[in-house]
Amino acid sequence: MAFDLDMIKKLYAEMPGKIAAARTTLGRPLTLSEKILYAHLHSDMPLQAFERAKSYVDFAPDRVAMQDATAQMALLQFMQAGRPKVAVPSTVHCDHLITARDEAKKDLEVANAESKEVYDFLASVSNKYGIGFWKPGAGIIHQVVLENYAFPGGMMIGTDSHTVNAGGLGMIAIGVGGADACDVMAGLPWELKWPKLIGVKLTGKLSGWTAPKDVILKVAGILTVKGGTGAIVEYFGEGAVAMSCTGKGTICNMGAEIGATTSTFGYDESMSRYLKATGREEVAAMADAIREHLTADPEVHAAPEKYFDQVIEINLSELEPHLNGPFTPDLATPISKMKEMAAANNWPTKVEVGLIGSCTNSSYEDISRAVSLAKQAVAKGLKPKAEYTITPGSEQVRYTIERDGFLEVFDKIGAKVFANACGPCIGMWDRMGAEKQERNTIVHSFNRNFAKRADGNPNTMAFVASPELVTALAIAGDLTFNPLTDTLVNDKGEAVKLDEPTGMELPEKGFAVEDRGYQAPAADGSGVQVAVDPASKRLQLLDPFAAWEGTDLKGLKLLIKAKGKCTTDHISMAGPWLKFRGHLDNISNNLLIGATNFFNEKTDSVKNQLTGEYGPVPATQRAYKAAGIGTIVVGDENYGEGSSREHAAMEPRHLGVRVVLTKSFARIHETNLKKQGMLALTFANKADYDKIQEDDSIDVIGLTTFSPSQPLTLVLHHADGSKEEIQANHTYNQQQIEWFKAGAALNIIRKQVAG
Repeated sequence: MAFDLDMIKKLYAEMPGKIAAARTTLGRPLTLSEKILYAHLHSDMPLQAFERAKSYVDFAPDRVAMQDATAQMALLQFMQAGRPKVAVPSTVHCDHLITARDEAKKDLEVANAESKEVYDFLASVSNKYGIGFWKPGAGIIHQVVLENYAFPGGMMIGTDSHTVNAGGLGMIAIGVGGADACDVMAGLPWELKWPKLIGVKLTGKLSGWTAPKDVILKVAGILTVKGGTGAIVEYFGEGAVAMSCTGKGTICNMGAEIGATTSTFGYDESMSRYLKATGREEVAAMADAIREHLTADPEVHAAPEKYFDQVIEINLSELEPHLNGPFTPDLATPISKMKEMAAANNWPTKVEVGLIGSCTNSSYEDISRAVSLAKQAVAKGLKPKAEYTITPGSEQVRYTIERDGFLEVFDKIGAKVFANACGPCIGMWDRMGAEKQERNTIVHSFNRNFAKRADGNPNTMAFVASPELVTALAIAGDLTFNPLTDTLVNDKGEAVKLDEPTGMELPEKGFAVEDRGYQAPAADGSGVQVAVDPASKRLQLLDPFAAWEGTDLKGLKLLIKAKGKCTTDHISMAGPWLKFRGHLDNISNNLLIGATNFFNEKTDSVKNQLTGEYGPVPATQRAYKAAGIGTIVVGDENYGEGSSREHAAMEPRHLGVRVVLTKSFARIHETNLKKQGMLALTFANKADYDKIQEDDSIDVIGLTTFSPSQPLTLVLHHADGSKEEIQANHTYNQQQIEWFKAGAALNIIRKQVAG
């Protein structure tokens, strides 16, 4: 079934003309990214040659996608906007609140009981405002979007950083905070700084043990977790064309791990095949008709260095399977080097659990390649030495692999099948023994491997690999096992070697499903009531944030000086806290509890300047708020990397933090802070980070003349009576300054809709 055909038809009809106009304006050939961006300029945005990494530009995205954990806050905000219906096609997907514990059916039953209040709220809000609703168990947002909504040349925003997965079908799909989603659903333009462009030329062809996952693991090693910040990564070349559509999706999905705005591929036969296999023949036919506009101009591919800010070339024929980690997705190790790397770093080499699936690697092709190894294990007398779990990406994939006998094979090697949900990938894994916090190693085909991410144990070392390599390592039970060269001993004492994995791009008998789990919204939702119990611990209606008081900020107390990596997981932990994503005050009790305090090297332990005592970060901040004292948070490099969760911006705002000052920000988090009326500043001189002392009171000077490109002055009042001034930069444009003055972007939206 194809959704929103009229919308796609209209876009495709206008696309050639808009691209031609852009090509004339720029006076040169265009990359695919530029074609899609220029085709989605907001109607109020005059056509011009925008400057990469400098111009702020308004866009009109085609659609919005939300997962249940972030949708709660996004829709609570949308309810304040005053619109009767969403302005663009939008969907909600219930995938984050299901804990992986026993097996799919039982875990889903528990989730439906525990989160009934939240699911009922999301279903009723969706019904009222014209939003498509995907029930718990229907699948993970990004896989469901790829199967049903993604289309070549489209632009989508989603309230999850891995929205970028849809680039596998040739979209510009970008992860945002709920406030951005609220804007677009309310019919307002969506703002983005015109991105830089990184071109990745793929030559050769994948074969043997090497998978699409290894492409992005290699790229992550090259670019690091910050290397893609502010850029779109565009893949092209013979290697890209030879790859499956879902393989492309895997690569785009993990583009979030290099900080990229998004990643994308040009339209080709693999996308056409996938569209047809998933019941969207009409979309494929429409895309075929404008094929030349859904990929870069030929001149770009012929001389990419002229059109991209950076070009990387990877020969897929020479690419080796990789394992990335632990604790960061950009520590890339070819499998042939793992033995020496593990020894040098004293990593535990016994693999305790191998986990495949998730939004990153749960396609039919992925599962078919993994099951080919499971079949070999059975035939060759090998029993996995590690636990082995499978997380299907959607009910359509799960139903199809069950029909085709894959689950029966997995059962023979003792695999456990979890629900069609995020589960272990986002910390929703009730792993037995994790509370002991023992050093151990797991391997998975997910996208992130930060400390505590999967099971809450800071000593679990998670390594990211393709589903087939994860399967091989689970069978071997050894991180240093290289399936390309090494043998295993079977139950007869024989040395056996695993053959290369094989798989199918798409199911020979087509996809099948009995109940996709989709609920269409009411044609007229005006009579639908959305009730929120005032006593609820899970949901809380929002009150608007207060407007700026019109003066400089004086006497701010230092809440925490965070040391080292501080992701959105550290700022607003997931796992068991997901249940409070719709209740701002309750979830604020996890504010910065994972961040390391520079002054004592501890987490969740900061000095309360009012009492001189050390205590939890949230309790300390609540004490400052009760005393009417504003605070400042100081951070290190790439502060706020990781998930797009806007709770990491809303919690400090709610509890009275006024400023976040860092060496540098991750893109989405900086935008989220701005949307919520916060001051997001960076040290003009990064060495000034060292000048911040534990007992400082800080003034922010220059806000009465706050303007784009003009630095602000911070006065540090030290406990010994001395003081010093430092400069702080910002990236606010005039519109964003108005958000700050109004107290939040939503405050402006409300006035516009009401007016």
